[in-house]
Amino acid sequence: MPGTSDSSPAPVHTPARRVSGDPQGPVLIEGPVEIVLDDGSVARSDRFVVAVCTCRRSRTYPWCDTSHRCRERGGPPSEDRNPR
Repeated sequence: MPGTSDSSPAPVHTPARRVSGDPQGPVLIEGPVEIVLDDGSVARSDRFVVAVCTCRRSRTYPWCDTSHRCRERGGPPSEDRNPR
């Protein structure tokens, strides 16, 4: 309308981030990603896809290090492993 001024800024359209989850694993987010941690610090990754830990077992939290995977230890090696 002529003669009126609108002081509200135009909406900014940023590209949406694509997020996918695995019920048995991490959340995958197209990067770059910044995550605000519980203590207020910010963790940043510039990778094109980031795996974010959801189980909190990761030694590199908030990034996934596959600690969520079940690890099975095999039995003792069989004697047949040593060729004669």
